[in-house]
Amino acid sequence: MSEIPFSEKPPESGVCKALGITYGEMTRGNFATHATVSAEHTNKGGVAHGALFSALLDTALGGALVSTLRKEEWCATAQLSVSFLEAGQIGSKLTARGRIVRRGKGVAHLAGEVTDQSDVVYATATGTWAIFAAKPANFPNKSE
Repeated sequence: MSEIPFSEKPPESGVCKALGITYGEMTRGNFATHATVSAEHTNKGGVAHGALFSALLDTALGGALVSTLRKEEWCATAQLSVSFLEAGQIGSKLTARGRIVRRGKGVAHLAGEVTDQSDVVYATATGTWAIFAAKPANFPNKSE
């Protein structure tokens, strides 16, 4: 059996673990992340802080691109624009879905949205990712 040349779904990052974000389905060009809004996610108004939506979307969009990268390649968010549409209430089960809009050799454009269990859209995002042939030399865990 030959080795798969493309990246596989990684374990949750430290920031995702801290925010209670889990990774869902990963298919070529698509990725999903999940979180249930808790009291720890809320702002002074008692609703989910925008940072939760931003982290869900950044991870889902980036994951969609990672699903198309060769194992030696790397990517980084260059720009992310988030629109907040609804306030997230405690107990809401959120899913962010990211997808590739267009991918070139050195840059990719992605889009996605955060919905709840009733398909209410809470936030949308578009973004641009830089694609690199290899991880930077000073990158921690360069061999992974």
